Amino acid sequence: MKKGAETSQTGRPFVRPMTPSDLDQVIRIEEQSFPHPWTREQFMTDLERGGVSQCHVAVTGDSENEIDQDGSSQKGQVVGFVMAWLIVDELHITNLAVAPEARRGGIAAALLKQSIREATELGAVWCQLDVRASNEPARELYTRFGFKPLGTRKGYYQNGEDAVVMGRELGSS
Repeated sequence: MKKGAETSQTGRPFVRPMTPSDLDQVIRIEEQSFPHPWTREQFMTDLERGGVSQCHVAVTGDSENEIDQDGSSQKGQVVGFVMAWLIVDELHITNLAVAPEARRGGIAAALLKQSIREATELGAVWCQLDVRASNEPARELYTRFGFKPLGTRKGYYQNGEDAVVMGRELGSS
């Protein structure tokens, strides 16, 4: 982890469900990470889609005990997030980002692991995502997790950049 990013006593942020009180920090990370960031309304829509959406954050701090039982208050700082939809038996990763100062420290991997673990426990057998063709660090991460390129969505992003569609079967690491 880069200098300046706080961690738990175990040396890593912990992953927990996202709450509306996280959105200011999540949006800051989103705006630092993407040229066309999601809006607050888009995040709220996913947070309110119970049963379909999986929304998690990676938070710095000493332990999960710093969070109220309802998950509404935390002492740590959000350093990353993942948004996903579980539709029938397929997990679709829709958004994943880590604060610039905390990148390359295993946070994205921890978020991805949590989403895959939770979806697998709920019966998912497939995971798919779209990633910018130019985003080599993300593509390398997904490849390490067993994702394979399945195709290309030409001009998918607002700036005309292509998306690489990647997927993998779940139940195997």
